[in-house]
Order: sequence, then C-alpha cells, then structure tokens
Amino acid sequence: MADTRRSFLTTLASTGTVLALAGCSGSDSNGGGGTDGEMTEGEMTEGGMTESEMTDGDAMDEGEEMTEGSMDGDMGPTDPSDAPMASVDRFSDAAGMLHQRSANDALPDADEPIDFDEQFLTQGYGPDGTVIEYYDFDVQPTEAAPIYALFYENGDPVEDQLNIIDVVPGDEGYNDFWQVHKVTVPDGYEANTAASVSHIREAGYDIEPTETIKNCPVVPAGSTAELRHSADSSSADLVEGWYDGEVVPYFLFGEASLSSSDGTVPLSPIYVSFNANPDEDGGGPPSGFLSEEGSDQTHNVTATVPGDDGYSPLWLVNIFDNADFDSVSNLDSAQDADILASGAAMVNCPVVAEQ
Repeated sequence: MADTRRSFLTTLASTGTVLALAGCSGSDSNGGGGTDGEMTEGEMTEGGMTESEMTDGDAMDEGEEMTEGSMDGDMGPTDPSDAPMASVDRFSDAAGMLHQRSANDALPDADEPIDFDEQFLTQGYGPDGTVIEYYDFDVQPTEAAPIYALFYENGDPVEDQLNIIDVVPGDEGYNDFWQVHKVTVPDGYEANTAASVSHIREAGYDIEPTETIKNCPVVPAGSTAELRHSADSSSADLVEGWYDGEVVPYFLFGEASLSSSDGTVPLSPIYVSFNANPDEDGGGPPSGFLSEEGSDQTHNVTATVPGDDGYSPLWLVNIFDNADFDSVSNLDSAQDADILASGAAMVNCPVVAEQ
C-alpha cells in the first residue's frame, strides 16, 4: 500500500498556505487547479479553511503544555510499513446500525476486506429523476470526529506524515466524517514521530480546529469502493493514517466540499421506501429497499446531487409508503408521497455516479 502514503496538499486560497492532509484533502502530488467549492486532485480552494477562520479552542493551555519537542527526544519516527495494521470491524453491534453481523452472518468478519461495489452500492434517483448510484456506509452521527494534520512552524506541511485519528468504528465518538485539526510542530520534527493523538498531546503541540469536514470511512485493509463522482478527483485507493501507533486504512470521498464552524456535519434529505413498511413485521431496513421487478433500480430519491447548493453525503432519511412506489421518480413526486417517517436516521451515502 506504499502508493497510498502520499501527502495530499490543500491550498488555502486566502493565505497561500499549503495544508497537508495525507489523504483527507482530496489532492495528490500531481498538482492541478480548482475553484471555490470544488475539490481537485491537485489542490482545493477552501471556502471554509482560512487562517482567520481557524480557532485555538483546542490549543494546549500553558499550564498543560510540556516543552515542545520533548517527545522527539524520547522516541524516533516510526516507518508505517513496519507498523502493525489496526483492527477494523464495521459490522459489530457497537459499530453498525443498519448492518450488523449479529443479524446478518453473511457480512464480512472483522479485518476482512469489504467489497462495497458488490455489497453496498444502491441505485436510485436524483432530484430531477436522473439515475444515480451511491454507497451505503450506514448510519453516522452529525458530530464530526477530529483528524489531525501536522505542519511546521513556518506553515509547511510535514512531508510523508500520516494523518492521525483516535477512534475507529465501534469506538465511542467515531464518525466517517472528520473535522480537520491543524497541529504545529517544531522545525526539527521528523515525519511519523507522532503516531497517536497521545503523542501529539504529550509533546504539547498547538492544535487548531478548522472548519473543514472530510468524508473518510475507516475500513479494513484491502477493502474496495471503486466508483467516484465526476466532480471528485480523489483516488479510489485506500489512504493510510495513524491510530494509536497502528496503521489504519480509510477511503476519501471528495465529491463536494464540506465545512462547519462547529464540527456539525451538514445534512441533505433523502426519500426511501422498503419492501415492507416500517410498521409491518420485519419491515423497514431489515426488509431491504423496494426495487423494480428484475432490476436494482430503487425509487429512493435524493434532494440534491454533487454540485447543488446544500448537497451533503450525510442524508436525513424520510420513509415513504411503498404503496406510492410506482408514482415516485423524482423529488417532487417523492415529496407528494405519503411520508411514514421523517428524519428516521442519518446515513453516509456519497453519490458516486449520475447516468
């Protein structure tokens, strides 16, 4: 997985500062241009990430700080290729909501690669009736988890440093959506000396939360999700980060720029129907989405698609009566259907194709 350990650079348009996000920025070393609200593989202009917008709410208080660089004297850098791989289980009862192995023993075991194209790709409609495809990464909360990106005091990113997280699926506070935190390290710092959040805090490095939110589901090594939306120039390859001194793989979906001043992930509505309505025995999600006979085409309808104002891959689920299935084919008809439940769940389903 050496090719996935790339430094992904984000340009802060307002300051010219370069932000390395090691895969949670949607960029890579080939360069390229971008416009506001658009993420390209070479760079991304950040509507929500300027020096003036960063706050120091997470910075270490003076009384809590250790001398900067003290950790560097106690330990050296870790080569990610020599580090153990973190255990990841998205289908435990602690991690899964709609998809739990205890209810479906066909789901992959812990650390077993997941083929999301085979098992978790849904075909529905966009707001104008265009056929779309989206991945299903299960229910997620609205409060983003922190991900830490390291920079030198002069503002340059630490080349080859992996991003750092402190929760994986099943941990309290885990979310596929991450709020980027900027960590400032001394100029003598060597990449991957810090391989856990505890390393960062023990060293007393300044931590500044930004307004940037990234959709990076943590998955077992070897997992695949090959599709990306035409607006998303990020690679389908897994990216590697650090979790408590172990390497952890994750996907990056960058079909839209997400930002939040308080770490809350934006929501967009989706309308869905099931083979059995929620008030019936075995109804709702356990019964599966209702689809056209002999086809994978559901009549699930998203209120937005990438490029629309208000688009977010975190969907607020509204369930309509399956008796209205045949009449629903776009947003207007979905909103006219008999809505059985509003705001039933929030699911991470990035749109990856429009036909």
